Amino acid sequence: MNPILSVRTLLAGNTLRSVLPAMLLASVLAVVSTLLQAQSYPLRPVKIVVPFPPGGSSDAVARVLGERLSEEWKQPVLIENRPGAGTTIAGAYVAAAAADGYTLFLQGVATYATTGSLYRNLAFDPLKGFAPVSMLSISPFILVTRNGLGVNSAKELAELARSKPGALSYGSSGSGGSPHLFTEMMARSTGTRFLHVPFKGLAPAVMAALSGDVDFLVADVAVMPQVRAGKLKALAVSTARQTTLAAGIPTMAESGLPGLVMPSAIAMLTTAGTPREVISAINAQINRVLANNDVRQKLIAQGFEPSGSTPEELASLLTEEVRRLSAVIREVGVKLD
Repeated sequence: MNPILSVRTLLAGNTLRSVLPAMLLASVLAVVSTLLQAQSYPLRPVKIVVPFPPGGSSDAVARVLGERLSEEWKQPVLIENRPGAGTTIAGAYVAAAAADGYTLFLQGVATYATTGSLYRNLAFDPLKGFAPVSMLSISPFILVTRNGLGVNSAKELAELARSKPGALSYGSSGSGGSPHLFTEMMARSTGTRFLHVPFKGLAPAVMAALSGDVDFLVADVAVMPQVRAGKLKALAVSTARQTTLAAGIPTMAESGLPGLVMPSAIAMLTTAGTPREVISAINAQINRVLANNDVRQKLIAQGFEPSGSTPEELASLLTEEVRRLSAVIREVGVKLD
C-alpha cells in the first residue's frame, strides 16, 4: 500500500469525523435559536407597513390590529405608511427588510396577485419577495348603476350591454385595479363589451355615477350610503355569499351571472426567508386578535369582515389569484409601466 495515500486517507477520515459533530452541533444550535426566537417574539417594536396614505381603509385596519397586537405582545406596533406607485414603494421596502418578522406588510390579495403582471423592471420580486402570514379580512365589491338605467340585475345589465356593444360606460378606481379587472371578467364571461372610464380612485368614479356621467361601476362598501339613500342602485356583491356589510344585496350568481367571485381581501405578509416558526407565532397571535369581539366590531364598522387563515391557506389563495388575475390582465392588455 502506498504509505502517503494511507496517511492521507487516515487524515481525511479523522478530519471528517471531527467536522461532522461540529456541523451537527451548528445545525442543532440553529434550530434551537430559531425556536427560542419564535417563543420570545417580539423582543422589540414591530412595524406594519401600509402601502397607502394615513386615513384610508387599509390604514384603519392596520391601526385597529396594531393597537390590539401591541397590547398582547407588550411591545409597540408601529404603523408606517409608504404610499405610491401602486403599492410597489412599500413592497420594495418590505422585500428588502431583515427576514426576522419585525417588518409586516398589509397588502390586498388582488394587488399582490397582479403587481408582477402590471409592472416591469421592479426592484424586487413581487411574488418571491414575501412570505404569507395570515388573511385579515374579506369584504365585497358592489356592482351599482346610475338611477334611470333601467336594469334590476347583473344579468339584465349584461343583456343591455349586449344589445349596445361598447355603449355602456363604467367608472373604475384606475386601470389594473380590482374593480376594473372584475368588470372585465364580467364582460368576458357574458360576451359583452363595456366602455372603461378610469378615475384616480373610487370616490370620483362614484361621483361620476351619481351625476350620470357613467352608467355603472364596481365599488367598495363605502358606496352603501348612496345605495341606501336611493341615489344608486345595487345589483350584486362580488363575494360568494351575501354579507351583512351589504345586507340584502344578492351575489352575482343570484343576480343571474354565476361564476363571478372576487372579494376585496386583505392579508398580512412579511419578508421572504422569515423563519417558519416566527411566522407561525405571528399567525397565531393575529388570529387570536381577529377573534376578539371588540376588534371584530371595529373592523366591521370600517367595512371589513374579519377572516383569518393559516399561512398555508393564504399561500394557496395567493397562488390561485396570481393564476386567475394574471390571465385577465393578459387578455385585457393592461400595463402600468
